[in-house]
Amino acid sequence: MSLHEECGVFGVFTPNREDVANIVYFGLYALQHRGQESCGIVVNDNGEFSSYKNLGLISEVFTDQVMARFPQGNMAVGHVRYGTTGATNRSNCQPIQVDHQKGKLALAHNGNLSNAFELRTQLELKGAIFHSTSDTETIAYIITRERLTAPSLEVAVSRAMDTLEGAYSLVVMSSTKMIAARDPHGFRPLCYGTTPDGGYVIASESCALKAVGATFVRDVLPGEILLFTKDGVQSNTEHCGKQKQRTCIFEYIYFARCDSVIDKISVHGSRVKTGRVLAKEHPADADIVIGVPDSGLDAALGYSLESGIPYGIGFVKNKYIGRTFISPGQSQRLDKVKIKLSPIAETVAGKRVVLIDDSIVRGTTSAQIVKLLREAGATEIHMRISSPPFMHPCYYGTDVDSQEHLIACHHSVEEIAEILGADSLGYLPIERLCDLVGSDNYCSACFNGDYPTSIPVDIGKDRFERKLSEKEQ
Repeated sequence: MSLHEECGVFGVFTPNREDVANIVYFGLYALQHRGQESCGIVVNDNGEFSSYKNLGLISEVFTDQVMARFPQGNMAVGHVRYGTTGATNRSNCQPIQVDHQKGKLALAHNGNLSNAFELRTQLELKGAIFHSTSDTETIAYIITRERLTAPSLEVAVSRAMDTLEGAYSLVVMSSTKMIAARDPHGFRPLCYGTTPDGGYVIASESCALKAVGATFVRDVLPGEILLFTKDGVQSNTEHCGKQKQRTCIFEYIYFARCDSVIDKISVHGSRVKTGRVLAKEHPADADIVIGVPDSGLDAALGYSLESGIPYGIGFVKNKYIGRTFISPGQSQRLDKVKIKLSPIAETVAGKRVVLIDDSIVRGTTSAQIVKLLREAGATEIHMRISSPPFMHPCYYGTDVDSQEHLIACHHSVEEIAEILGADSLGYLPIERLCDLVGSDNYCSACFNGDYPTSIPVDIGKDRFERKLSEKEQ
């Protein structure tokens, strides 16, 4: 079992016909950390859609030759994927395109529907035919169905939101307009900005706006639908305020890039706060504080600032290796850890080290990191984790679908420390999560089991593949 999030969505709407594919390319490049399985771009050239999507990283999929095929246009939508529902294959790449009686649309989705299995079953019983095994196609189908009777696409999206449960940040493009929508709980981030020529950019994170020279305007509100046309931006808030905001707390701890701002909260600032909290809750008599790149670095800085223990660079990270947390498959993950991080012996040799990381899932990766430090000469290793222990599955876009392999479900903190080979271990206390964001407007179900929605009847990532297999028997 692997633990993963997530996806990144990006959209651009410009008043003039230009190279929008190039804008999306760089926007997705800034969001590459959110998904490394596959990626895709769809360009709208006066109502004609041109698309390309495939498995791999942005730089691998969108070569110069591929980019040269895209026409200029005034709209485009893009996506980077790590799937939490559906297998890793080309049919599950996004954006999803639909041609129907009322026109066409392209849809990019970040999140996970908690009622996807039930919705898909209902649709199939009414004759729907699916070509992929991701829940994104279910969203596209429901929007398309509603569009047949709705006066506009934005109304169809609003009606679809009455049916959808769980996490979804969407960018939807038709022949003439672009729509951004965020689920009423606001599980996953979504924001928009303006371009110098009067256009608009929509992205999962604000770092992608900066990457394309757009100016951040604001986050999309939980439950809000934004309509982008040649006449400007219109907001529909009829779904806002119906549910308590529950933004995924792990966006701040790990998923988001540290230079992003989510719901007016700096990701870097929140991580520094976790380090300060860890220093107070779990002090250590040590010589140096180091972090595991990348998300552990900010928390390590906070620990150092609060404790007075010097901060050091303990690892060199191979920048050309994908994040182990979102690498599909156990054997691939183990192989990548061996070449991803290299300890700096000059920093840790002969020293008592405080090691800061963002999480422990199974313990295999953490044990290897501790071993690397031992081999580099660290005399003591005091591991501090900037999140509470994982104890429960997640149904909202983080691929934790079983307690079976979660080490904290089977061992005490002291036992985990021994398994990892650390001299001591301390987690962020769950009651201190609010320190990260200054409120309780977050989802921490993976830590405490407090789910904002009903629990799905089938939580396996391969549930739709198994469904197809069962039909063939």
